[in-house]
Amino acid sequence: MFVGFDYGSANCAIGVMIDNAVALLPLSADSDFMPSTLYAMDRDLIAEAVYWGLPEHLKAQYSHLRSSQLMRAKQMRHELDLSPNEQAVFVGQAAIDAYLEMPEEGFYVRSPKSFLGANGLRVEQIALFEDIVTLMMQHVKSLADKALNAKSLTSASHAVIGRPVNFQGIGGEESNLQAEAILRLAATRSGFTDVTFLFEPLAAGMDFESNLNDDNTVLVVDVGGGTTDCSVVKMGPSHIHQQDRTSDCFGHSGQRIGGNDLDIALAMTGLMPSFGADTLMINGKPMPRTPFWNSVAVNDISAQRDFVSLQSRKLVEQLIKEAQQPERLVRLQKVQKNQMSYQVVRQAEAAKISLSDHDTIQCPLDFIEKGLFVPLSAAQFAQAINDPLAKVEALMKQAMQTAITKAEQQDCDMPTTPDIVYVTGGTARSPAIYDRIASVYPNAKVVVGDHFGSVTAGLTRCAQSAF
Repeated sequence: MFVGFDYGSANCAIGVMIDNAVALLPLSADSDFMPSTLYAMDRDLIAEAVYWGLPEHLKAQYSHLRSSQLMRAKQMRHELDLSPNEQAVFVGQAAIDAYLEMPEEGFYVRSPKSFLGANGLRVEQIALFEDIVTLMMQHVKSLADKALNAKSLTSASHAVIGRPVNFQGIGGEESNLQAEAILRLAATRSGFTDVTFLFEPLAAGMDFESNLNDDNTVLVVDVGGGTTDCSVVKMGPSHIHQQDRTSDCFGHSGQRIGGNDLDIALAMTGLMPSFGADTLMINGKPMPRTPFWNSVAVNDISAQRDFVSLQSRKLVEQLIKEAQQPERLVRLQKVQKNQMSYQVVRQAEAAKISLSDHDTIQCPLDFIEKGLFVPLSAAQFAQAINDPLAKVEALMKQAMQTAITKAEQQDCDMPTTPDIVYVTGGTARSPAIYDRIASVYPNAKVVVGDHFGSVTAGLTRCAQSAF
C-alpha cells in the first residue's frame, strides 16, 4: 500500500486512500494520532528494541553497527533486574505515562524531529536519533499494517513523508540533508521499501485544494509543534490534476519555531517567576535568568544538559542561599534534581490550550509543591508569545516576497497579497495565534483547516501519484 506518513514534531499520523477518500489509520484505541515521544529505562535499550523490530535481512548489519550498544543493553537489563522480554522502551502515550511515573529514572525525549537538523551532532548522537526515529516509525508502521490487514489490504510499503522547509534555523541545506537522511534510514529500517519527501505546507495545501472551485493564490501557513512553514502556491481546478506541481509553487519559507517554542515562552514568563525568575537576591541584584531558561528549554539539548550539570546544581544551591525568596528557588531545585522540565512545560502546553477558551485559568503545579497553582491569563499568554509570533509573521512575508520575485523573473502574474491564507497545524487553534496570522494580510480570506489531519491527508493524496 502507498501511504502518507506525517512524522510530526507533536504527533505522528499515517493515511491511505480507500474508495477515493483519505482514511487515517488508528494508532491507538481511541485516536488516529500518536504523540511524538519516547521513554527508555536506559538509552542503550533503545538499540535493543530497534533490533528486534528490524526486517530480518537488516539485522546482521545493524547488529554490527550497534554492537557496543547492544552489549551494554544486556548489562543494563541485568542491572535493572529486567527479564529478557520485559518492555523497557515506550513510545507515544505509553512513553508519556512512563515518564510521569518515573521522571528521574529514565531517558525521555519529546519531539525528536526538532533535533534532526541540529548543527554539531556527534556520530553517536546521530546514531541515537536514528534509533529513536526508527523505533517510533516501527511502532507506527506495525499499528498501520494491523489496521490495513484488518481491512484485507496489503501492508504499507511505499510512503510519502512530510518534512519542514527547514529543519533548523541555521545550518541551511546541510541540516536539511542530515535530517532527511535520518528519516530515510529510519523508514527503511521500519520496513518501507521506498520513500519520498514532500514539504509539509504543500501537503496541507494539496488537501485544501481538493475543495476549491476557483483558481487562487494561496499562502499556506503550517504552524506545527517544532517548525513553522509557509508556501505560496497557485491552486484550483486548473492546477489540481497536474502531475508535476513545481511550476505552481512560487515561494517557501520555514524556521524551527513552533508550538513547542510557544509552550516554552509561556513556561518562562508565566510559570518560572514562581520558581524564582525575575525575583531579587539579598544584595538587591536581579536573579540570573540562565538557569530558569535552561530548565524549560526542552527543545535545546545543550540547555537541558547544562541545567542538570554539576555546575548548574551548585549554582542553584548558591542562589537559594542568596535569594530574597529562597522558597521559590527550592522549587527550581526540585525540577532540577528530579528532571521534571518536561512536566513543567507540559503544564504550560495545557494552559495554552485552556486559554483558547478561557480568559484566565489556574495552572496546577502541585506535583512540585502541594497546593501550588499559578494564575495565567490570555493577555499574559499573548504577551509571552509576541517574539515567536513575530518570527511567524516574518516567515509569511518572506514566502510572499519570494513568490513575487519568482513571478517577476518568469513574467507571471502574482498578486502582492495572497487571495487566501490557509492556516493549519495544531498550534493555530489558539485565538491569539490566529489573530496575529490573520492581521498580516487583512484583505485575504483566512481559512483554518484540519489542525492535525491536513498534512497527513495531503501526503496521502500525493502518495498515489508519487509511486
